[in-house]
Amino acid sequence: MVVSYMERDQANAETLRFYDKAEERFQALLNIFKVFGHQPEYGNAFTDMIMAILEDDKIDWLTKELLILKATQRNDCHYCVIQHERLCDMLGMPAEEVADLDGDKYRTSPHFTEGEKALLDFCVQIGEDANRVPKALWDRLHEHWTEAQIVDAAFVITIYIPVSKFGDALGVELEPMFDGVKPVLTIND
Repeated sequence: MVVSYMERDQANAETLRFYDKAEERFQALLNIFKVFGHQPEYGNAFTDMIMAILEDDKIDWLTKELLILKATQRNDCHYCVIQHERLCDMLGMPAEEVADLDGDKYRTSPHFTEGEKALLDFCVQIGEDANRVPKALWDRLHEHWTEAQIVDAAFVITIYIPVSKFGDALGVELEPMFDGVKPVLTIND
């Protein structure tokens, strides 16, 4: 750990309100929230944004989880991948589908639709160079998704890339409930 976790017994009233809200929404006071205990106003904005993302909207939550896993795995965020693999399991995504997100396996996987493969290619492209999304990829995206869905996907991807970097930069570690849990996806720690 590089930045300390603000524990409940150290927190001021504003931080405690943030913790209560975060714990109510996520059913646990995760270490990422304890880091935000140093800046509870940012923590509130973060949890509000994440809760908005983790809902069915223009695209469903499970499809968003595909994008979150792909984006955070590409950033080698052990914390994010373990957390979101667990969420995928809770949402009913088969382990084989999660495993096929590793590397380029998704491109030939029978678990993903052509539309999902286009979104995953979009995720990879944004991570590599968001300024140069090829026309052929835009065509594939528009073939399968509405513009509102593409905006939703782009927001999810571009939020979770820095979320993974934020947690890693501050040395956020997995909670004890994840002791011994190994990621399905390849992470270069």
